[in-house]
Amino acid sequence: MQQTRQYILDILSENGEATVDEIVAELHIRRGKLITPVTVRHHINLLQAEELVTSPELRRRTSPGRPQHVYALTDKARDHFPHNFERLITGLVRQIEQTFPAETVNVIFEGVADQMADDVPYDPSSTLEDRLTTAVEYMSEHGYNADWEACDEGFILHTRNCPYHPLAETTSALCAMDMRLVSSLLGVVPRLISHVSNGDRECSFLIPSFGE
Repeated sequence: MQQTRQYILDILSENGEATVDEIVAELHIRRGKLITPVTVRHHINLLQAEELVTSPELRRRTSPGRPQHVYALTDKARDHFPHNFERLITGLVRQIEQTFPAETVNVIFEGVADQMADDVPYDPSSTLEDRLTTAVEYMSEHGYNADWEACDEGFILHTRNCPYHPLAETTSALCAMDMRLVSSLLGVVPRLISHVSNGDRECSFLIPSFGE
């Protein structure tokens, strides 16, 4: 991202909210040179177009004077800052596996898969093709890069990206969770026919048509 706009995001993150004048003053300190309010408003407009900064809200003064407009970060803007989610999740998964027997670990991750599947309305009267399309849309939105195709035995669901890589290379629990997720979304128990951990280019699930 352009440096001045990143500075503005940093200022809003640190202060919670800020006026244009406050941003101008902070930018002067960080950049070591003056910047005009007109230029700052231009950058704010660009950040708003990207849905990173909120629409202005009025801040009432405690002293005489006109109210000021203040800006803040949107939830989407949080993605532009460093986070430690991957390390946290890796540590949690390893602690779970070290603390509980394998059967309990499987139950925990099956529960996670069921919670994920609860986000998708399941209609048992729909065709398997319709359920596959819904599953692919949901999984692609969550980083799996999924699609499906028909085959002689039924259908094949492809997932060409693992959203948990490289954590999935160190534990089988996440792969089992994916199996449970596919099963819950489709109402059919799939069979894994290719697996990235085995050196394949993608994870593929055979969905037998007799499962309808």
